[in-house]
Amino acid sequence: MGERRSRKWLMSTLTAAPDDSLERTEIHDILRNDRRRRVLKSLREHGEPLSVRELSERLATAETGEDPAPRNVRQSVYVSLHQTHLPKLEELGVIDYDTETKEVALAEAIDDVTVYMEVVPRNDLSWAEYYLGLGVLGLLLVVAHSVGVPTVSAIDVRIWAVAILATLVVSAVYQLMTQSPSLSERLSKFH
Repeated sequence: MGERRSRKWLMSTLTAAPDDSLERTEIHDILRNDRRRRVLKSLREHGEPLSVRELSERLATAETGEDPAPRNVRQSVYVSLHQTHLPKLEELGVIDYDTETKEVALAEAIDDVTVYMEVVPRNDLSWAEYYLGLGVLGLLLVVAHSVGVPTVSAIDVRIWAVAILATLVVSAVYQLMTQSPSLSERLSKFH
């Protein structure tokens, strides 16, 4: 799979347009299908290539909630991955699918899709909402300190600022560490 991926990378590098990112419609087409979303999520979480069999077992377990999932469900997932979903994802450059070894790995275009993959369960906050709330809290603390709110103004405004900025930095580092591809992987592309 490594040699095949290297050839694909070389060919795409030589023939790529200056901006070869996916169109929004292509990204939405990928993400509107539960099974394709689960494929990408599973590959991101695993961090290494998976066989189609391993991938179909993971998806069947996620879809049924049973471990192991019933054999007929695993088989159905395997067939739909092999015939429909994996070829589509490979055509768009989101995955590399080696039909000979039956191995699947994330490809470079996953970066285009990852931006849209933050799934926020009902009643939870997205990262954008969290950062907005943190910013509003910081502003409110500065205003409260300026107007002399007793509890807030008892502490130096610089301490509040450092606390908010430290929380922002720790949160951003946590978000970067838990998302794939990691910051170090993206930075290594520039060397």
